[in-house]
Amino acid sequence: MKAIIQRVTKASVTVGDELVSSIEKGLCILLGISKDDTPADVQYMTKKILNLRLFEDDNGKSWNKSVLDKGYEVLCISQFTLSCILKGNKPDFHQAMSADQSQIMYNSFLDLMRSSYSEEKIKDGRFQAYMQVHIQNDGPVTIPLESPSSVRDSKDAVKAARAEARQSKEKKQPVTKSMEEPVTQGETT
Repeated sequence: MKAIIQRVTKASVTVGDELVSSIEKGLCILLGISKDDTPADVQYMTKKILNLRLFEDDNGKSWNKSVLDKGYEVLCISQFTLSCILKGNKPDFHQAMSADQSQIMYNSFLDLMRSSYSEEKIKDGRFQAYMQVHIQNDGPVTIPLESPSSVRDSKDAVKAARAEARQSKEKKQPVTKSMEEPVTQGETT
């Protein structure tokens, strides 16, 4: 699971001309759910997002208070494109969870956010809709966050892509004798 967390002075989401949700000061979360994410990822992300210290305290000390501490709002937007892998210049979304499963996991994320914080402080967009997200970033402060399994999955995907590239490269190279084999007179390598 991946999130882009943005500290905002305000944010809103519309579908066409319809205002779906809006918040004042707080966080805007773009959340990507991959096919291997589990309820443990939902718990990890919820805890991290709500407790991440992105705000200053009453004495002006930066990075000292969370959205929970300040009582600010959170706007959550499901964004499958965060699960893309680039294949050359083309995005590949095969790592994203299917829409049906992803909606269930996204709803469980929203439910846990609301039960861990406040029902009225957690807003969201419209799942699977073509949305316009309006963000007034404060700072700007933008924090990428990945759940531990997502980090593992990303590393595994990179390793697999590298191995595939090596195999492809090896298939294209002509077969040559090993450098360790002695070359006899009249033989070329």
